[in-house]
Amino acid sequence: MKNYTNPYISLAKSAVETYINKRKVIKVPDGLPEKITSKKAGTFVTIKKNGDLRGCIGTYLPTKKSIAEEIIQNAITAATEDYRFGPVQKQELPYLTYSVYILEKPELVKDTKELNPKKYGIIIKTLNHPLKSALLLPDLDGINTVEQQISVTCQKGGIDPSKEKTVIYKFKVKEHS
Repeated sequence: MKNYTNPYISLAKSAVETYINKRKVIKVPDGLPEKITSKKAGTFVTIKKNGDLRGCIGTYLPTKKSIAEEIIQNAITAATEDYRFGPVQKQELPYLTYSVYILEKPELVKDTKELNPKKYGIIIKTLNHPLKSALLLPDLDGINTVEQQISVTCQKGGIDPSKEKTVIYKFKVKEHS
């Protein structure tokens, strides 16, 4: 069992456990570092059970007043609304581990030579109707080339780059796990 001394991980874990057990959204606790409570950023929360993905949801731009509020919301959403999985159940809680990603502001990519799947996550958006988008975090197992990264991201978003006009954004993350 991991010891959660990282405030990002502790916050995600507390948000999920409180919501699953009591159906309550926690408030931002006192005593968190100022960089979590006073700054804004997009965040992703990944939940794994016995090493397998159990939920992953996030925002690439901030939608809340602070990183802490963003983590709370995305942790609960990852546990309860990831369409690939059913909601987390109480009996699963002891077996869950968490990763929190703090995203830097995305930058428009002018040339795919700028990309590196180990260093940058990507967002691909269509420019035609209907608007679609998909995001892939950096440094994922099995994603070793720019081509793989773009292909997987397009598949995830139901985007056909041969038929749809797209733009790509890159971003860095700070991972906490």
